[in-house]
Amino acid sequence: MRRELDSLTKGHAEFVARHLVMAARAFDDDPELAYQHAAAARRRAGRVGLAREALALAAYRTGRYAEALTEFRAFRRITGSVDHWPTMADCERGLGRPHKALEMAGSSEVRKLDADGRIEMRIVAAGARRDLGQLDAALVTLRVPELTRGSGQAAARLRYAYADTLLAAGREDEALEWFHRAAAADADGATDAIERIAELEGVTFTEADIPVGAEADAAPGAEADAETHVRGN
Repeated sequence: MRRELDSLTKGHAEFVARHLVMAARAFDDDPELAYQHAAAARRRAGRVGLAREALALAAYRTGRYAEALTEFRAFRRITGSVDHWPTMADCERGLGRPHKALEMAGSSEVRKLDADGRIEMRIVAAGARRDLGQLDAALVTLRVPELTRGSGQAAARLRYAYADTLLAAGREDEALEWFHRAAAADADGATDAIERIAELEGVTFTEADIPVGAEADAAPGAEADAETHVRGN
């Protein structure tokens, strides 16, 4: 981050860095606040790839797909990276353009992705097929070797997508099996496979199942705007 911000004056660099840090901290728990911080950083560092990437991710997380696509494209122009190509394709889906997402899935950029990136691209492509009502084609898209012998979060997400598509096709027993496989690979809880299994198996959780201290009271007080919040830290 510091290397990328070297092109800014010291004061601007510190301002942008603080917003980027706060955007990262808020990303999972408060996506809207993360977006406000990322937008503040981008206003001061429009030519810095890191700032454009942060805003792209935050915009995508909050459903601002057109803005996310614009920022991802800017990030790509600045850095030359295609790492976010699957997410860009998913933005096209979010904008109601599944055919464009499929076109991106067949582009030369996909060959530049790492193994996890190629899996993400397949998940997006399968989603586009589902958008078009092509459930069988979506299942075929997801049937790659990593589906059965892969490991890690990418494999968990692939199996989850496969399970969800099976369920959409009315194949509930198979879907349940693959949700179990997804949960087994999902060490970090990146999917809600456990909840989907419980739903399909008719399991109901009660308050007694929730560990003591699992629910924390929210801190009182109104939420400050992003720029004021940063300057107070």
